[in-house]
Amino acid sequence: MNKLCCALFALLPLYAFAYPLEAEKQLNGAEISVTPMDIDDTLGAVGLYNYGQTNAECKVVFRNGPEAPRTRKAVLKAGDDINLSVRFSRKIIKLRMQIDCKPV
Repeated sequence: MNKLCCALFALLPLYAFAYPLEAEKQLNGAEISVTPMDIDDTLGAVGLYNYGQTNAECKVVFRNGPEAPRTRKAVLKAGDDINLSVRFSRKIIKLRMQIDCKPV
């Protein structure tokens, strides 16, 4: 029983930074894989991977409650991947991401 309690306390810091992630995707025919990530209590990111045969232009809008939305843009070549991140001045409660990609 004592070992079980120690194991639970050891795992506690892993879940301390977890917050809900909501990703709305509009890929418009682009073959993009989207992986939302929670990095820190004020830092969020999304991983984009282009598994298609054509280049894609992507725009991600990050929203965290009352703060102003932050926009990140990237052009992904065929077979390329990228991580887009954003730091907010307040602690993230729920991170909403709107991903808009289109083939170029």
